[in-house]
Amino acid sequence: MATSSRRKPAPVPRGGKAPQPKPAALPPRPSVPLAPPDERQQAELFDCAIKLFQSEDYAVARGLFETAGLGPNSVMAHSARLHAAMCVRRLGQREPALRTPEEHYNSAIALINQRRLADAEQHLTAALAAAPDADHVHYALALCCGLAGDLRAAYRHLRRAIEIAPRNRAAARSDPDFADISRLSPLFELLYPERTASDQPRR
Repeated sequence: MATSSRRKPAPVPRGGKAPQPKPAALPPRPSVPLAPPDERQQAELFDCAIKLFQSEDYAVARGLFETAGLGPNSVMAHSARLHAAMCVRRLGQREPALRTPEEHYNSAIALINQRRLADAEQHLTAALAAAPDADHVHYALALCCGLAGDLRAAYRHLRRAIEIAPRNRAAARSDPDFADISRLSPLFELLYPERTASDQPRR
């Protein structure tokens, strides 16, 4: 068995205090799926949320826990919901004060999955006010508005998402969450501009 070599202690500066070790960097946060996560996504979200929880970043951790709580692993989902409730308590209020666009976005995705669309739209609007060119926020708003029946607003946000990042057109075409609303005007014309008007399904 190999033995580990001893490291020389770091020199103490003249001030008398030893240098403090840098905190370990958190791993990259997984993307939060618009649909309920599969088992792999659920595990990634839960692991990242635990690390955020341990670093006391409760607002962001809460959104990831809530999404992980919708996954297929029932034991992990139960633990995620318990941790989300702990985040709320540690933030000291029923609805934590969200500050960054990412915090609003993560909370909105969990709300969309719960079909709490009006609440989700409020968070996405707040995220968009701080980050007006965030294509993923426009994309999520398009889905949120479309599911709520506001197809004009859905069209406006999806068009902007595609303008910022053209890949969003292909993403929406293959996104099962868009499956029903993508067949309706005016989203159909936006997603399938190559098709003729005669191909367009009737509402």
